[in-house]
Amino acid sequence: MQDLKDWCAQNNITEVECLVADMAGIPRGKILPTEKFLKGLEEDSHRLPESVFIQTVTGDFPDADIVDPVDIDVVLRPDPSSVRPVPWYEEPTAQIICDSLYIDGSDVGLASRQVLKRVLSLYEARGWKPVVAPELEFFLVKVNADPDYPLEPPIGRSGRPETGRQAFGIDAVNEFDPLFEDVYDYCDAQMIDIDTLNHESGAAQFEINFRHGDAIELADQVFLFKRTVRQTATRHNVYATFMAKPMEREPGSSMHIHQSILDMETGRNIFTNEDGSDSNMLRHFIGGLQKYMPATLAFAAPNVNSYRRFTYYEAPINTHWGYDNRTCGLRVPSSPPEARRVENRLAGADVNPYLALAATLVAGYLGLVEECPADEPHKESVYNLPRNLPQHLDDALKNLEACEPVREALGDRFVRAAIAVKNEEYRVYRTVISSWEREHLLLNV
Repeated sequence: MQDLKDWCAQNNITEVECLVADMAGIPRGKILPTEKFLKGLEEDSHRLPESVFIQTVTGDFPDADIVDPVDIDVVLRPDPSSVRPVPWYEEPTAQIICDSLYIDGSDVGLASRQVLKRVLSLYEARGWKPVVAPELEFFLVKVNADPDYPLEPPIGRSGRPETGRQAFGIDAVNEFDPLFEDVYDYCDAQMIDIDTLNHESGAAQFEINFRHGDAIELADQVFLFKRTVRQTATRHNVYATFMAKPMEREPGSSMHIHQSILDMETGRNIFTNEDGSDSNMLRHFIGGLQKYMPATLAFAAPNVNSYRRFTYYEAPINTHWGYDNRTCGLRVPSSPPEARRVENRLAGADVNPYLALAATLVAGYLGLVEECPADEPHKESVYNLPRNLPQHLDDALKNLEACEPVREALGDRFVRAAIAVKNEEYRVYRTVISSWEREHLLLNV
C-alpha cells in the first residue's frame, strides 16, 4: 500500500485505471482520481459487477444461469507489481491490473487472470513452475470505418502500400519506423519486455517476441501490449488488428507459445535429463497437448474468425509434433538442453492471453500427471496428414463441454460460463448476412 502511494507521488499521477480482462481479453474497469484510488485501497472498496466477466464481445450477455440474479459486486484487488504509467496520455496516468475476489476473499472463478492462477497452482502443488515466451503477430491496416468493406494494407513512408510478400523484410518494417519507435518507447515506459520485431509474410504483418518468464507476468504484458499497439497505431492514423484472419488473401496472425517447466527446488528444466537428452516428462507434456488441445482449442481459437486462420496453408491443422518442424502444431525448437521447450503453434493472436496460456498449460499438466504418451516426432511436412482439430467454434465448444478433466482443472463454473458466452456470440454471428451471400445469391438463386 505504501509503495503504491510513494510510486504515485513520485510520478505525479493524477488518475489511475484499474483494469481487468473480460472473457474476450478486452480491458474493462474503472478510472479514478489518484486520491480516490488510494482511499479505495485502504477500504478495499474498488468494485465491479460480476456480470462483466460474462459479457460477450458484442456487449451482450448469455441467457444462462451463470451469475447471481442480483448481479453482485466483486472486489478489484490491484496487484502492486503490475502498476505502470500510461505513456500515451498527456496527463500523468497510471494503469494497474487487478485480481478479482468475492467479499469473503475467495477468487472469482470467472475472471481469466484467476483461471490462469488456478492452473499455476496445480503446477505449484507438484513443485513445478512454468516458464513461457509468447510470439505475437498482428497487421497494420488502413483506417476502415465501414465493416462491410475489406481491410487494406496502409500507406507507409514511401507513399505506397505493400503489394507483395515481404517476410523478414527490413525495409518493409522501416516503412512504419515512426510507429514502431513509439511502440518501443511506450513498452519501455511500461516495462513490457519485448524482444525481436520482424516482418511476417502478410502485407504489413508483423511479429513481436516477448522474453521468457513467469506466466502471469507474460499474460499481463501481452494484455497491455495489445492495448499499446492499438493506441499507438491510432495516433499514427492506421489501425492495428489482432484478428486471427483479417484479410481474405493474407495469412492469419498467431500467438505461438513457447513453454518449459522448471523444478522449483532445483531450478532444473524437467524436459531435460542430466545427460542433456529428452526426458520422459517432455514426451508426457507433448502427449497431454496432443490429447487435450482439441478440448481447449476454444481458448486458443476463441472467435468465429479464428477458424478461418486454419484454412491458410502455413497454419497448423493438427496436433502432430516434431523437432524444429514448423508444419507441426507442436514444435520442439533447436536449443541447448537447459532451454528445451515446446512451442504450441495453435493459438491465434485474437486470444485472451490469460486463457490461452491456461489452455496450453492445463493440457500439458494433464499430460504430465497422466503420463500421456506422445506419438513419434515427424520429420516431414504434416500438412498432408488428416486434420484432428475442430474446424468451427461450435465443434470446439462441444469438445470442451465433453472433457471432464479440463472442466475440473479450469473450474466447472468458469467452463460453463465460457461456453455460454461463446455460444451467444456464435448465435449472433449466425444472424449476420454476409457480403458473399449478397454477391452470389442475391440475383442467382
